Amino acid sequence: MPRPPASLRNSPNRPTAPAPKPTETAPVNANAVETPAAPPPPAQPEQPSLFEAEPTAPPAHDTAAPRRAASNRAIQPQLFNINSKGDIVQQPAVEIPVLNSQSTLEAAFWWFRNHLEQLNRPKNTIASYMYDLAGFEEFVGQKTLDKVVSSDVANFLAQSHKKSTRKRRLTSLGAFFKYLIQTEKVLDKDPTDNFYADFIPLKTPVVLDPVEREAMMDAARQENTRTFLMIYFLLQLGFTRTELLAIQPEHVDTTDPEHPQVYVAYDDKRWAKKERKVSATAEFTPAFKSYIEEFQPGRKLFEMLPQSVNKLVERVARDAEINKKVTPQSLRDTYAVESARNGSNSSELLKILGLAPDPRNRMSVDRYIKLAGGAPLSGEIKVTAKGKAV
Repeated sequence: MPRPPASLRNSPNRPTAPAPKPTETAPVNANAVETPAAPPPPAQPEQPSLFEAEPTAPPAHDTAAPRRAASNRAIQPQLFNINSKGDIVQQPAVEIPVLNSQSTLEAAFWWFRNHLEQLNRPKNTIASYMYDLAGFEEFVGQKTLDKVVSSDVANFLAQSHKKSTRKRRLTSLGAFFKYLIQTEKVLDKDPTDNFYADFIPLKTPVVLDPVEREAMMDAARQENTRTFLMIYFLLQLGFTRTELLAIQPEHVDTTDPEHPQVYVAYDDKRWAKKERKVSATAEFTPAFKSYIEEFQPGRKLFEMLPQSVNKLVERVARDAEINKKVTPQSLRDTYAVESARNGSNSSELLKILGLAPDPRNRMSVDRYIKLAGGAPLSGEIKVTAKGKAV
């Protein structure tokens, strides 16, 4: 039987079972066969409410516990329980407080998280938002939504020692208040309006030269067909790590063995503009068919964790005796530079890489053109702190 929640186990008001009443003992029959009595069904813990008032003072026996003011603390109710037969019993739904301008930050965070989950946002994105928002609540205290002002945001961002941290925090807060204003319409003023993310300069890509590219492909080919295909997608087709792990076998068309096609597809409609079709070379077809026959993949072509992809790339680079840090991103950068060297301009690079034509992405592809030895056709682009191109 599952243990009751900690809030019930540690509560001084925890209900206790009444003492059993004395029962009369029946005369014992010496010739009767004694049968064990059936065990009583386990007692079910009471269903906790969503908000449980904390005691204003510690119990008498706990003199070292700090005194705390009474407050409403949100706890996670049990979603199901288990009866004496081992069957799962669903608990009744617990009502969540309605969202309004007087809601606490904690309650609003619950609704915001639920909104993101309904939109199928990536788990990492949701976790990042919740991490920053929890830090904001800890910094400003238990305020209601209508009491949050611009100075709270400014002081919270001022704690950031790095531009990247400040930018991430501002993104999380901006998304939260945008949800409250545009989606829920419980606020009409955004306390993050007058703040802009610090401009973070783009790093110079680390790319492989032609000899290193060939050594990388040879080392991958010697390991196995799976490693060869994964390196091929990254280095020869410019896939991101996320796109690599999302490929499905039906996304590959080898109807024409000499000119196989690979479709980059996204389940999320938000990224429909990133979808594209890329052409592979003839050496791709036999490797792909051999991989399908040998590994028999399921729904995804490659079942692997993102960190494992990084380690695979590092291992192949080490086997190829490449004395520089090689990552999935550096393989994609190498593909982009080689495409620019073959004549692709800024607009074409944006298309084949699946990038939106915004100023920062144009700066990225212009770096590839410069590394390829040509001047950017779109001219030098600089971006102000407000995200405007000049």
